[in-house]
Amino acid sequence: MRSLLFVPGDSERKLEKALASSADALILDLEDSVSLPRKEAARELVAAFLQSVPDGPLLYVRINDLASDFAEDDLAAIVRAGPRGIILPKSNGGPDVVQLSARLNVHEAEAGLAEGTTGIIAIATETAIGTLSLASYRNATPRLAGLSWGAEDLSAAIGARTARDEDGNYTDPFRLARALTLFGAAAADVAAIDTVYINLKDEAGLKRECAAAERDGFTGKLAIHPAQIPIINAAFTPSPEAIDKARRIVAAFAEAPETGVVVLDGEMVDRPHLKRAERLLARADLAL
Repeated sequence: MRSLLFVPGDSERKLEKALASSADALILDLEDSVSLPRKEAARELVAAFLQSVPDGPLLYVRINDLASDFAEDDLAAIVRAGPRGIILPKSNGGPDVVQLSARLNVHEAEAGLAEGTTGIIAIATETAIGTLSLASYRNATPRLAGLSWGAEDLSAAIGARTARDEDGNYTDPFRLARALTLFGAAAADVAAIDTVYINLKDEAGLKRECAAAERDGFTGKLAIHPAQIPIINAAFTPSPEAIDKARRIVAAFAEAPETGVVVLDGEMVDRPHLKRAERLLARADLAL
């Protein structure tokens, strides 16, 4: 998934509009964008929406965090409607996704769904302990499909006045959270998904942030507005030149399966390059 678009779960108009975007996935939100009096109405609307959209983008639901009074009601309402997965906010580490997986086992059984049908993407840096626990996602649950990170909740958790400096760059605590998310996702062998870019008017800034994320190893990015989706998709779609080179690297090793190094275009290419080429081709296939 290159682009994952947040959509308020209590707005039928915005849910329908989001379907017209080119987002690879929609995140139907029951958490921050839904006020307390609207929680129940949002659950009902999201459940109905899930059942009414058999084709199109992948549909995930962001529930309220596990420590809240709302998470269990969220799961009871929406798992039976068959979302692709759950977005878990304010995750404190691997034990939280294990706990969520156990709850999903129960709800899937009650709904007549096969165990493991519902995936999990954790937002892993919205608390201090979560940021320090990225390694704990390794081998936590087969349901885990990705890790993302968040700056806004983390800034409140650590008492930071802002997550960015006067030049618009993340300050050190948030750069650390971003890097740990990338390492945690690699250790767990799941997708690393970059966080949202909140300045909707700054397309150039979004392009720069997407390019930096793709360079460093993130494979997608969260979005908060449909207008951001084309920029995100373009940044995380491998170029024809990159695809061609990756194919030639794979072919070169296929012709010499016993070797650890091949020469391609006058350069030495080793096994880590092969792994990177295979991952790029997998991303390219998903983008088609």
